[in-house]
Amino acid sequence: MQSPGSFPIAIIGGGPVGLAAAAHASARGQGFVVLESGDSVAASVASWGHVRLFSPWRYNIDVQAHELLSGTSWVEPDPEAFPTGEELCERYLRPLAQTPELLPHIRLGARVVSVSRFGADKLKTAGREQLPFELTIEAKDGSRSTLLASAVIDASGTAQTPNPLGSAGVFALGEPEAQGRIFYGIPDVLLTLRQRYANKSVAVVGSGHSAFNALLDLVMLSDDAPGTKVYWVVRRSREDIMFGGGKNDALSARGELGARLRDLVARQRIEIIEKFRIAQVNQLGTRLWLESADHRTLPVDEIIASTGFRPDLTPLRELRLALDAAVEAPVELAPLIDPNEHSCGTVRPHGARELRHPERGFYIAGMKSYGRAPTFLMLTGYEQVRSIIAELAGDVEAAERVELVLPETGVCNTDRARSSCDTQSCAPSETESCSVPETACCA
Repeated sequence: MQSPGSFPIAIIGGGPVGLAAAAHASARGQGFVVLESGDSVAASVASWGHVRLFSPWRYNIDVQAHELLSGTSWVEPDPEAFPTGEELCERYLRPLAQTPELLPHIRLGARVVSVSRFGADKLKTAGREQLPFELTIEAKDGSRSTLLASAVIDASGTAQTPNPLGSAGVFALGEPEAQGRIFYGIPDVLLTLRQRYANKSVAVVGSGHSAFNALLDLVMLSDDAPGTKVYWVVRRSREDIMFGGGKNDALSARGELGARLRDLVARQRIEIIEKFRIAQVNQLGTRLWLESADHRTLPVDEIIASTGFRPDLTPLRELRLALDAAVEAPVELAPLIDPNEHSCGTVRPHGARELRHPERGFYIAGMKSYGRAPTFLMLTGYEQVRSIIAELAGDVEAAERVELVLPETGVCNTDRARSSCDTQSCAPSETESCSVPETACCA
């Protein structure tokens, strides 16, 4: 058996953070392979390609990735423009994946189904750190193969594991059976799925910005299809709904989104169903009936579940992880991002030190590192992988250094010794304030 250091770094996920990790690994001369489950890089981002990000281009491009692209014919987007998810793919992520430094090391259609130590389960301790990681990879045709790696960065995101409708964090009764008429995330209401929602009664479940996007699109649809009825189902009371900071929001596009929704609610274009904790989904005839814990019912034709996302930890069960019991983020990171205490504007930059696990050489980065917290900022993910790659390359000083500077959004650019931010929050402190997949807080 070769020494672990002779194998490449395995980067799981070919989205913004995974490709940034690859760019940094390339710059430091580290061998790496990017494993992307989709048929193209950033497949998860493409799935919400119709959604416009809250943040301009200058907040969405990694520094090292920018350097790689600058050596090609790439045309840099206007740094002050706001891209859609599809534009992020087309004008940044796909060109980045085509650079000669990255292209030979990217494997598409490669879904990682397990990560372990070579020949050792979780119980084995002796000599564990001298063993390479072993990844089991499933191809599109169902065939499986293994890959040995010196280290693993899991940047696979959370877009494929949405939260269920049930108020207790589990599927509501009847929810699995009704999934053909439940969309999890932000559907393309105005184009590809227009016929699905036009002139239908639709319940949007969730109180964060993913729900905001879906609600606004449905109201626009109702202008052309007046039979479209829009319900907004929330657990909180009407008075407790947080629309955001409006003009005071440091991310102006996000503030505008909340202000537009507030206006539509005031004009009764959207009917709020408040204090509704979903317990059951019944299919009766051609309709779905949402039933609350206090036995109220709401009949609708379609449901949009904009309830956030959670990490899929199943492939990692043979690794020794240190995850917070509630947030499901690394234990050192969890108190810094707990949505009960923080918004994306009060999470200070962090890196390898906060992301380490007892399994040396394994890191979770990007949106998945935040567990169930929706407060992730894309540039924070870039800072994470810059620090991780520096640590793997043996540059301890660079790994400990904070290089993220984002004063406009309220993100601290101080050293890691500070316990909190003194700057203004860039988002209301709501638990679903930043729930768009992959880019979350700035999408």
